[in-house]
Amino acid sequence: MFPSSSWPLPIFRFAMALVALAILALPRPARADRLRDVADVLGARDNQLIGYGVVTGLNGTGDDASAPFAAQSLRALLRRLGVQVDDRQVRLRNVAAVVVTATIPPFLRSGSRIDVTVSSIGNARSLQGGVLLQTPLRGADRRTYAVAQGPLVLGGFSVGGRSGSSVSENAATTARVPNGALVEREIPTAFTVDGKVTLVLRSPDFATAENVARVVNEAFGAGSARALDGAAIEVRVPAEMRGSPVALISRLGELEVQPASPARVVINERTGTIVAGGDVRLSPVAIAQGGITIAIRESPAVSQPGDFSRGTTQVVPNTEIDVQERKPPALTYLDGAATLADVAQALSTFGVTPRELASILSALKSAGALRAEVVIQ
Repeated sequence: MFPSSSWPLPIFRFAMALVALAILALPRPARADRLRDVADVLGARDNQLIGYGVVTGLNGTGDDASAPFAAQSLRALLRRLGVQVDDRQVRLRNVAAVVVTATIPPFLRSGSRIDVTVSSIGNARSLQGGVLLQTPLRGADRRTYAVAQGPLVLGGFSVGGRSGSSVSENAATTARVPNGALVEREIPTAFTVDGKVTLVLRSPDFATAENVARVVNEAFGAGSARALDGAAIEVRVPAEMRGSPVALISRLGELEVQPASPARVVINERTGTIVAGGDVRLSPVAIAQGGITIAIRESPAVSQPGDFSRGTTQVVPNTEIDVQERKPPALTYLDGAATLADVAQALSTFGVTPRELASILSALKSAGALRAEVVIQ
């Protein structure tokens, strides 16, 4: 049954959203996921790179004299190129000092290209139209693994006039260089150790780890895999695949496994978003929800003295306080809900706002009636 049309529009829309959630949460046949979508191979990981560089070609929107590192970098660059300049002759505003970051995936060979992100560290107003000069990118071991260079691509803009007015969209001090870095040194990757491959779950869970080990044993024989803990599963490389572990990992990735779904409710009070997933349960409980609204209005009044008096005109504060207490409803009894659809249908009867529903869910968790983990963002 749909809510009454006399309800306020936000509450009516929220009730409709709960009804849609109940429909979407109706029991459906369980669908297994591929193992490659729930687990990674230990050792086959990304690595982060960072470097310091200089962007040139800016149209007067670069760093000024208050950012000395940009001028120092420009002078050092010119000296390396064989150009001697006087410090007093260096004029900035078309140069900006930046930090360049990138993520290098595993198995990349020398000569491969990766994207880089460029961000200003000075007081440049915009990097639009700039070109990143050759910048070494180093890893955590301070060794150079890639070199970045190229024109910047911005996702926003910033323009202004002499009067001080300006218009901007997104960030104009952060940019990207697609395929802007060349890999110069390969990162060794070892994903087999002593004839074993270790799979790491992206969402650790003991039940999921046990399911993965069982599926692998069914596919490659008993004793092929064992769960080390809630996140790692150790797989022995079969004798016939010792010389080709890549084939083993490829076959492992295609196996279907049923991951465990945690009972969790995520509440974002800033946006009013509530997402419930997994096997959320609700025990029988009685709920009453009410509130008090206090309105304070300030309306200063002018006090005018009488004629021929020696008084002065004064502004007198005038405060009006209005307290409205919404009559609390009687206790509403909710039967136990066995599925997420039942929980959504039960809570839709209250006609509350998302913020009020978040408070109700938190109170249900504290009372031990909500069988789920409540995460408040």
